[in-house]
Amino acid sequence: MLIKEKLGQAVELLNEHGLDCWLTFVRESGIMRDPMMDFLCEANMTWHSAFIVFASGETHAIVGNLEKNTLDEMAVYQRVTGYTEGIAKHLHEVLREHDPKTIAVNWSENSEVCDGLTHGMYLVLKKHLAGMGFDDRMVSSEKLVSSLRARKTAAELERMKRAVRHTLDIYDEIAAFIRPGMTEKDIAAFTTARIQERGLAPAWDPDHCPAVFTGPDNKGPHYHPTDLVAERGHILNMDFGVKVDDYVSDMQRTFYLLEEGETKAPDDVQRGFDTIIESIECARQALKPGVVPHEVDAAARDYIVSKGYGEFPHGLGHQVGRFAHDGNALLGPTWEKYAGKVYQPVEEGMVFTIEPRLRVPGRGDATVEEMVVVTQDGAEFLGPPQKEIFLV
Repeated sequence: MLIKEKLGQAVELLNEHGLDCWLTFVRESGIMRDPMMDFLCEANMTWHSAFIVFASGETHAIVGNLEKNTLDEMAVYQRVTGYTEGIAKHLHEVLREHDPKTIAVNWSENSEVCDGLTHGMYLVLKKHLAGMGFDDRMVSSEKLVSSLRARKTAAELERMKRAVRHTLDIYDEIAAFIRPGMTEKDIAAFTTARIQERGLAPAWDPDHCPAVFTGPDNKGPHYHPTDLVAERGHILNMDFGVKVDDYVSDMQRTFYLLEEGETKAPDDVQRGFDTIIESIECARQALKPGVVPHEVDAAARDYIVSKGYGEFPHGLGHQVGRFAHDGNALLGPTWEKYAGKVYQPVEEGMVFTIEPRLRVPGRGDATVEEMVVVTQDGAEFLGPPQKEIFLV
């Protein structure tokens, strides 16, 4: 089971970061869900609930008594305690038994994925811990949680690879479907139908997953498909992904609509496409454990600029997991909006997109988005990368 795999990983990370205990504290998680609940429990909890992992390897869950059977059935926690009146007594017993000097809880000023403890629940937990003299032992779990989300296990990677395979197969169907005169909405509708036929869901908001951008007047990234018509001589690109067993893909592909009499892309289009492919490889070669993310962004960005194109107006790539944007490290420039994410060292097991972009004047935007996993000494594609432009 994936949760058991992640709990084992959490024990390793507690020891790696010199922490004694990781405590996730929730209530009514169907309404206010801590981002880490996905790695701790298959169900939502109603009452105050504590999921506790110790550096010794021991795992405990303290939940309302009506939810104890659910946790017992999961068979991933060594001890499951159900309570009727209140959690405080049982929380005290577990913590006094182990006497942790540091209790890592889910707050963070820097990362949305590490900041699941609400202020109200922080005050409740602080009151419980003050009653036993432990209130000064709470520390941020940011480093642990960041690594736990980022370092994909074998089970997580298998799900993501399946999502990638589905995405690439659908792109092949799209390439056979597109014709001049179709609108962005036509192409998006076809793609949505193919996703649904496979019993899958889109990786993000269906209003712009898929996204379709055709020609020089397209609305650009993160916009929904429009009535803009795909015309001969235009570049068309698409961005979408699918969800497989709670894990997603996020990939882009570039197409060119041949003019009458053309059998290949014209030189300006081919040169732009080739520059994108070459810049992706520059980034992949730079991506390895320990590197600072903005250096990977610079490898692709500088290459594109060296070929005479302008800088792309966004980061090179983001982490992917249960969400298309999922993680505390980002391959991007040192711009204000990216804050500390571009300084977080890359770790083995992280999955990133690499998605540079450039404008071919009068044609449209060339962009390809690949997904890679960071290995012990480099980075590998999760699926066959695009090496040739799709000709329509």
